[in-house]
Amino acid sequence: MQKRLFALVVFLILISACGRSPREDSGLESLSKLPFVWENATIYFLLTDRFYNGDPGNDNSLGRLPDGDTLRYFMGGDLKGITHMIEEGYFDALGVSAIWMTPIFENVRGFTDEGTGKTYAYHGYWMRDWTCLDPNFGTATDLREMVDAAHNRGIRILLDAVANHTGPVTDVDPQWPDEWVRTGPVCTYVDFASTVECTLVENLPDFRTDLEEPVDLPQFLLQKWEQEGRLEEELSELDQFFERTGYPRAPRYYLIKWLCDWVREYGIDGFRVDTAKHTEADIWDELAEEARTALREWKEKNPARKPDDLDFWMVGEVYGYNIGSGRNYDYGDRQVDFYANGFDALINFQFKYDAKGSTESLFRSYSEALNAGELNEFTVLNYLSSHDDANPFDAFRQQPMETGTLLLLSPGTAQIYYGDETARILHVPGAKGDAHLRSFMNWEDLADNSTRDGYGIAEVHEHWQKLGRFRRKHISVGAGVHSMLQEVPYVFTRSYESNGLSDVVLIGLGLPEGEKTLPTGGIFLHGTILLDYYSGQTVQVTGDEIRLNSPFSLALLGVAHE
Repeated sequence: MQKRLFALVVFLILISACGRSPREDSGLESLSKLPFVWENATIYFLLTDRFYNGDPGNDNSLGRLPDGDTLRYFMGGDLKGITHMIEEGYFDALGVSAIWMTPIFENVRGFTDEGTGKTYAYHGYWMRDWTCLDPNFGTATDLREMVDAAHNRGIRILLDAVANHTGPVTDVDPQWPDEWVRTGPVCTYVDFASTVECTLVENLPDFRTDLEEPVDLPQFLLQKWEQEGRLEEELSELDQFFERTGYPRAPRYYLIKWLCDWVREYGIDGFRVDTAKHTEADIWDELAEEARTALREWKEKNPARKPDDLDFWMVGEVYGYNIGSGRNYDYGDRQVDFYANGFDALINFQFKYDAKGSTESLFRSYSEALNAGELNEFTVLNYLSSHDDANPFDAFRQQPMETGTLLLLSPGTAQIYYGDETARILHVPGAKGDAHLRSFMNWEDLADNSTRDGYGIAEVHEHWQKLGRFRRKHISVGAGVHSMLQEVPYVFTRSYESNGLSDVVLIGLGLPEGEKTLPTGGIFLHGTILLDYYSGQTVQVTGDEIRLNSPFSLALLGVAHE
């Protein structure tokens, strides 16, 4: 009862904070039918274990205990919790169009103590069995319900795909066979070989994705499947896969099959690929091709459950890649075009630095790179904080408003890291290493409207909601061409015209509070009625300008979507 009451309180706060006018809130049907392109997507990235606990009954599955070091044990977040917040409208109010969660497949059961204290696989990146869900995160039914709930609202689902490494060896998790993995040398990142033909860290065995020779399945996996009563089914499906594709039974192709099974069964919309630069690039092209086939098959069988007719989408973590590199990543002795190897987007590790400079320079250069440069027809995924970036843009959450404005108004795809929108603390007393970045979602701060450094958490949340909903309803924000109309106060437009979709918006930053006049640059006809998505007011274009009276220094103007 207490949990349900807390959820209700949070939901009521969310709705009251939204500031939605009737013409903005058009229901689930309109949300699911909003124009969508990945180039303008707002992707919400969350640690499955750290977002919302929907089923306390699975908190200590597989003998795991809450006895790890600070923030290094399972804390209860799960698929049911994500579904709960989808159905409560949390993501709709934030303008989210895709959810990416950390890996949900079964991880190692034991723990390690490698200098950071006793650590369990709460983060999901220590995979043990790619063919089943980790019980700490939920069941197959939970996953199906979550995907369907998201699709009903026009929200796509990205799974985190790991094919570079397995989980560490522990007292209860023996090593994969030598023909499957290498255990050294440790990567030194000097050149291609020392980045790819190596293990990321000690005790994290590296899959031999370079091999083409057939290998037998590990005995521990066969025994596990037999104990679970699914050995015959798994072997039969593998026979069918290798017969259909003609691939040899080498490690990389087992992994491709296992990952794409989730697409074929549940209608997963895309992968965020982990540690992509640490394997031979062509494995990702093979993965993308098989995933596209799997999603098309699912959509053909489930026409009423699909959110759209788009192809499978993949974004890669090529650590160190930046938008200025164009299509290539430089290993030092070799350059690789990951966009030509299955990826539609790469994570842009440069964004947090570019965001500290001139806003116009940021917006203009990104628009040019994505609309007229080598990356035309592709995109980058911008972020300002994440689960493993020890130097985020606003490490101590002193600029949460500016963070939201820069991220959600920049050209390219945007990644909100869970709690960016509620100024979740990124430095936790007692935590070590990346655990600092992974505290449980601060729902209590939002419910209590906690105050920190002169701002209220609910106020920050509302700011992110307004920006996010504006972005979701106007594809030109992230995917359009940028044009500055006025330097001071700063006014610019974004325009999009492609594949039968057309959209244009007018945005002002640093405007005077109260009465203000914005030039339109002729992008709207005289007499056009516009909605300011920030203040909720409607205004009429007069000649080549707009007069607006609001208490805010920001204006987000576009034709209202009914």
